[in-house]
Amino acid sequence: MSYTREDILRIAKEENVRFIRLQFTDLLGTIKNVEIPVSQLEKALDNKMMFDGSSIEGYVRIEESDMYLYPDLDTWVVFPWVTSDRVARLICDIYKPDGVPFAGDPRGILKRVLKEAEELGYTSMNVGPEPEFFLFKTDEKGEPTTELNDQGGYFDLAPMDLGENCRREIVLKLEEMGFEIEASHHEVAPGQHEIDFKYADAIKAADQIQTFKLVVKTIARQHGLHATFMPKPLFGVNGSGMHCNQSLFKENENVFYDETDELGLSQTARHYMAGILKHARAMAAITNPTVNSYKRLVPGYEAPCYVAWSASNRSPMIRIPASRGLSTRVEVRNPDPAANPYLALAVMLRAGLDGIKRQLPLPAPIDRNIYVMSEEERIEEGIPSLPADLKEALSELIRSEVISDALGDHALAYFYELKEIEWDMYRTQVHQWERDQYLTLY
Repeated sequence: MSYTREDILRIAKEENVRFIRLQFTDLLGTIKNVEIPVSQLEKALDNKMMFDGSSIEGYVRIEESDMYLYPDLDTWVVFPWVTSDRVARLICDIYKPDGVPFAGDPRGILKRVLKEAEELGYTSMNVGPEPEFFLFKTDEKGEPTTELNDQGGYFDLAPMDLGENCRREIVLKLEEMGFEIEASHHEVAPGQHEIDFKYADAIKAADQIQTFKLVVKTIARQHGLHATFMPKPLFGVNGSGMHCNQSLFKENENVFYDETDELGLSQTARHYMAGILKHARAMAAITNPTVNSYKRLVPGYEAPCYVAWSASNRSPMIRIPASRGLSTRVEVRNPDPAANPYLALAVMLRAGLDGIKRQLPLPAPIDRNIYVMSEEERIEEGIPSLPADLKEALSELIRSEVISDALGDHALAYFYELKEIEWDMYRTQVHQWERDQYLTLY
């Protein structure tokens, strides 16, 4: 919905809203907020609320810490799970004191890349995300465990799917907050779930992903469960992905569709896919940003580990869903829900635009199951692998002019530094597997 300042002030009074969360996202994709009493709402709507940016991951140094929150009025929503002392939310863009957008704001980075697309004539990027998550039991202290609350599988229902009631309540709360839910179901792994919501323009889609995570975690907690978007919380079962269906529009025309083409794909769509494939390895540090992300990207668990595309085969990184016309889209399957959605969409769009601008040729589709191909066969077919770990992904990122430029100097430097620290902490840690494997052997 679209809201005016007057709408928000009226609704806040009618709904007896007592507090407002001014929400934003740090560089690593974590939701942050400044909560204000409703008496400060007009000040917030005047873009006069300030916060200390030096305390936020990837923002600024302590000597330049003042930041301003500019609320996006269209993101106004009253949280439906709070009945007394009601709480509302506004998602904000981050500005510097001189009125210039902050270069390290992930939402601002996505807006900047969307502006580039607009200059090329593309008025919108539509995105349909599919974030998956696990539900685990909590202990007597309310802390998360790794004990699953069900042993269900793909499309199972109660009594196998014991997360059904929790998932239904999540759907109801999302609908109350304006989401158009298309489907919800148990996923392949025990304790794993997916809720699909309707596509939206890129900024709204990224906002919805962040809101979705907040709602899922909140409602799960009320059911005595812990929801996690960790890509691979359990060994030996499928991990959680966040497939991103995407298309470009010129006003009301989907430029990815060509009815005269054998597959219904335009040359623009083919160049866009070629750009995604060209920069896939460099994007991986953003679309798959944690050490744990690369435990998911291994053969045998339906996650794509190879840089290829197909019109139907689900083993490559890019798949073309069957719908055509306005619904023609490219499904990029390697991102996971630990990704910062603003940065992930920004780098995918920038990669696609590079393919369009340079008219990159699209490789032949791979319609065989890549998982059963030998390394020699993959080399012969020209199918590269995604990075094997975060360190390799970071090396690819820093070498890519296109993806580095999409992030900008500030975000790139801070993101790279934070992830280098993460990798070093992981690399130097002694893990339980090592003790199990070596303690008595040597």
